[in-house]
Amino acid sequence: MIKQLVSKDIEKELAKIGFDSAYRFKASDKYRYKLLKIFGLSVAQANIIKQTALSCGSDCAVHREVITGKIEKSDAIIGGSISELKRISEKLKHQPFSLPILAAEILEELKEKKRKTKLVGIVNVTPDSFSDGGKYFDSKSACEHFFQLIEDGADMIDIGAESTKPFAEAVSDEIQIQRLEPVLKEVKNADIPVSIDTRSSKVARFALEHGVKIINDVSGMEYDPMIVDVAAEHNAGIIIQHSNGRTENKPEYNDVVEEVYLNLLNKLEFAKSKGIENIILDVGIGFGKKREDNYMILNRIEEFFSLHSPLMVGVSRKSLLGDFDNETKDALTLAVSYPLIQKGVDYLRVHNVKLHKQLLALAD
Repeated sequence: MIKQLVSKDIEKELAKIGFDSAYRFKASDKYRYKLLKIFGLSVAQANIIKQTALSCGSDCAVHREVITGKIEKSDAIIGGSISELKRISEKLKHQPFSLPILAAEILEELKEKKRKTKLVGIVNVTPDSFSDGGKYFDSKSACEHFFQLIEDGADMIDIGAESTKPFAEAVSDEIQIQRLEPVLKEVKNADIPVSIDTRSSKVARFALEHGVKIINDVSGMEYDPMIVDVAAEHNAGIIIQHSNGRTENKPEYNDVVEEVYLNLLNKLEFAKSKGIENIILDVGIGFGKKREDNYMILNRIEEFFSLHSPLMVGVSRKSLLGDFDNETKDALTLAVSYPLIQKGVDYLRVHNVKLHKQLLALAD
């Protein structure tokens, strides 16, 4: 009889068959495997990496013209056990062409990182929210909902005064500030971080001056480029979301996961160049993506961990779940959230915090 094993549980399986306990941890690296994609290698780098991988019992796929030198750059895919990849990295440390730097990056990718999911509650101070239809539009209801989310177990709360649902009209900075002011006045001493959901640098500045610590820009700093400077000036955190235009746009992607990844990488590096240290990345589910694009990203969400920045995902009650009432959508949201929790997504932006808190306890 044969049974397929999950490689992440290999140490337990080695113990069950009576494998030597003194060597168990090190030996587990031989049974866990990773695939890594490396971008923009020179021909010399690609050739050296391929030969090094082969010498370690692994392999590295490169462009077919690398061997002829007819191209200048090639991406590469290298795969093998953790043990093999470590040996490859050790050998690359002694090679030219900046390969010691690449070796360090590979070793960083091999590190096991413990990730625990946190919940971001949502307060929409808008009359036209897709999820609650203006239920918390007046400041009293918004504040009551804010503190209820804390009681339900939220680790952060995201407050917004402009709907970004498909075909929603833009809201002026002045109106956003008018909606936010009484709410921020009441919640400024909250025990958990508060983020401002806005694309406007003026609204972001107002919120930061009234107790908010994090800017959540669904446009990814594209709608108002000044927003990154406001974050830097106030030493604030920023949530950078991938967004390919308005939510109703459905552009074509050659490889949606890779294109979103590279877009977030560029924005991450730009924000860091401005001196911003507290950065959360959001893959932008539902923003400028077809339904199949969204699910492709969700299924391959672990690839975004290589950005080495906390990752947020917002699926809650969105149209990709289908045309149902909120109660049904909350149940479907839980179904999508569970594998994200298991994979270690850092933040889930959700409407029903209480249900997700119960899900986290169950997952633990």
